[in-house]
Amino acid sequence: MTYVVLENCIKCKYMDCVEVCPVDCFYEGENMLVIHPDECIDCGVCEPECPAEAILPDTDPASEAVMELNKKWADIWPNITRMGEKPADADEWNGVSDKLAKHFSEKPGDTDG
Repeated sequence: MTYVVLENCIKCKYMDCVEVCPVDCFYEGENMLVIHPDECIDCGVCEPECPAEAILPDTDPASEAVMELNKKWADIWPNITRMGEKPADADEWNGVSDKLAKHFSEKPGDTDG
């Protein structure tokens, strides 16, 4: 089992999960985070920390749609080990539907701080 970041992270990107991850398995895109499935130790501490409820175990049927997305982009985007600033409009995007099709960005995140 591993954990995955769901579509609701797009344009929310709160990053509370990054602070609690003991193995630094989060990777940052321009407008979302993903979890590297080969690095996640399945501890689950990130799941309750996400204000957008955008993290689930891969055993949850809701995670199937984004499992490959997490794997693909974790191999491309930079690793993030510290919590950064959430987007100013993050709360407005929390719960918006169809974000993957309409708002997903392939660009890497800005990990310079």
